[in-house]
Amino acid sequence: MSFTNRREILFLYTVKDANPNGDPLNENHPRYDEDTEQVLVSDVRIKRTVRDEWVRQGKRVFVDGEPKTLKARFEELKGETGKKSGEEVMRECLDTRLFGVTFALGNESFSWTGPVQFKWGRSLHAATFEFIQGTSAFATEGRGDQKKEQRSFRNEYKVPFALIAVYGIANQHAARVTGADDADLEALAEALWQGTDNLITRSKNEHKARFYLEIKYRTGFDGKIGALDEKLLLCPVDGQELTHDRQKALRRLDEVIVDVTPLVNAMAEKKGDIETVRIIKDRELRLKGEDGLEALGFSNIELR
Repeated sequence: MSFTNRREILFLYTVKDANPNGDPLNENHPRYDEDTEQVLVSDVRIKRTVRDEWVRQGKRVFVDGEPKTLKARFEELKGETGKKSGEEVMRECLDTRLFGVTFALGNESFSWTGPVQFKWGRSLHAATFEFIQGTSAFATEGRGDQKKEQRSFRNEYKVPFALIAVYGIANQHAARVTGADDADLEALAEALWQGTDNLITRSKNEHKARFYLEIKYRTGFDGKIGALDEKLLLCPVDGQELTHDRQKALRRLDEVIVDVTPLVNAMAEKKGDIETVRIIKDRELRLKGEDGLEALGFSNIELR
């Protein structure tokens, strides 16, 4: 049975000396807002993190990251599931049930809007982007009598530090089409956290999950608070003004405190429509205003 309660999701994670989301059309420069200099992370990147974790966990997904045609992947899944039609097979895949799919093969075509949609992630502060050059491990081949000793150069970018916020919403109406259920949403929550911690590649090392909040609304509620990521304030631990230059100079999580007071106030206005709130917090993250959650009756915080 598909899930019947709307959810809103807020996820925070840190990046240190890594590239959160390179733009292939801009020399893999980290995506960013040119005016505010905030780091940007696409919803596609977030979904890839989740999918990769599901693959590691052995869960069935449609987009498994391997280079293959739609027909080849479909035939694989038909063999695994014993199903024949596209819709039957797609309902067996966790990613298509949650994120949707456009399917067109042979005489069958359909498009599902995913119940779970993520907004582009954005850092809570302006960041610095560093350009680094290095040499390759092997020499390039020369021409004619030239010696084959010349090494090629590699270029890369990294962000020294960023605290990134991601907002998502789970739409119960779309879930009726795809068949996504409560267990699927639980799998999503765990994959967001564990998948971020498991981004252990050269460009993605030092990604760390820091905070997860999920608001589950009462059955029949169709509204939302909206933009939970914009209801957070970043404060320096010394109490001084966090100027643009100071934001760019941040290098560690312990230099800041996240003020959740605006978020708590927004939740208070919807308290009558909220059924439960789930919160996971990394022990190193410092929050201001979390006592307001206790006043609302949402004080059960899981520490990791």
